[in-house]
Amino acid sequence: MSKRKTKETHVPVGECVAQLQKLLREHLCREELPETPEGVASQHKHLLELLRRTALHGESNSVLIVGPRGAGKTMLFKSVLKELLENEDVAETLLQVHLNEITRQLHLENVVGDKVFGSFAENLAFLLEALKKGDRSSSRPVLFLLDEFDLFVHHKNQTLLYNLFDVSQSAQAPVAVVGLTCRLDVLELLEKRVKSRFSHRQIHLFNSATFPDYVQRVEKQLSLPATFLDQRQISVDILRRHFNSSKDFRSLHMLLMFCLSRVSVSKPSIKPADVLEASRMCFADAKANMLHGLSILELCLIIAMKHLNDLYEGEPFNLQMVHNEFKKFLQRKSSTMYNFEQPVVMKAFEHLQQLELIRPLDSSAARTQREFQLMKLLLDTSQIMEALQKYPQCPTDVKQWAMSAFG
Repeated sequence: MSKRKTKETHVPVGECVAQLQKLLREHLCREELPETPEGVASQHKHLLELLRRTALHGESNSVLIVGPRGAGKTMLFKSVLKELLENEDVAETLLQVHLNEITRQLHLENVVGDKVFGSFAENLAFLLEALKKGDRSSSRPVLFLLDEFDLFVHHKNQTLLYNLFDVSQSAQAPVAVVGLTCRLDVLELLEKRVKSRFSHRQIHLFNSATFPDYVQRVEKQLSLPATFLDQRQISVDILRRHFNSSKDFRSLHMLLMFCLSRVSVSKPSIKPADVLEASRMCFADAKANMLHGLSILELCLIIAMKHLNDLYEGEPFNLQMVHNEFKKFLQRKSSTMYNFEQPVVMKAFEHLQQLELIRPLDSSAARTQREFQLMKLLLDTSQIMEALQKYPQCPTDVKQWAMSAFG
């Protein structure tokens, strides 16, 4: 009977792999970020104290949380707010205003080039006027959160920022304004009248996770229940390379998702080669990859463009100049394999423009004869040399020309 039970509970390899992939996808796609960022105890304490003074003692404050994407700015704010609201007196009185709708509209305004503010902004203006006329003894403290703070800085006249900081400085009602931004120079972008009303408080966040912490996160994300046989073999060198490039959770999840996609019935475990390939995919240079599919003629034109760029210190070029530079290369070769007619060269040049590897210098280029339209190269030396090294059966003389042209 026990043999019969064992046979019934046996799971085929294919089903086992499918269950494993489903479990790990839930880890990587649905698992929420940690509630509190690591290594920011002093910043947490500073922000908590500022908001507590507003909520409990009626003191108005303004502060910027500055740090790169993925450093935990929003996470820090949410963890402080959660701790603050655990106080019943604060939870009953604190009014929160998250300006995410205006932030979204600012993004849209940058696209359509027109004002798209709606009733949300009008209601906010009404609230600000009410705060200016309020009575400190009876008014509820108000907390304003400005995500993507630099978008508000770029808006015409910075009117909203001026009103918010003015209220936080002189209103009868207690107000706290918290801005989140990735730009270190954001204060330099403030108008003089806005800057004079800002407290100049800044809380800087930088990802301080160590490599052992990073490895621990990888192990946690790839951990399996006891019912699975865990045969992971992750290369520490590959992880360290990825860690040195990016330390945030989003990048880590992307790396592990690429690894997971390579798991199959024939390959039921993640190997170091899978991690290496996933790391390459994460940091692949899209433009360098596009160069691998170009023709030899198009590649030669790019080399000629880069040579002109170096020779004339970044000055724009046109098709005629590029073709002349290409002819100089042909004159040094006895072979005629690279001789192309002018229409063929022009078609290759236009294809490079369609791929956005080059672009016209200005909009007036459309009115200029095609051979003399000024262009700018959107590739650097490392991208071109990487493409040459990986280009299948690239002629040796083309590689040598590129190396001599780039010095």
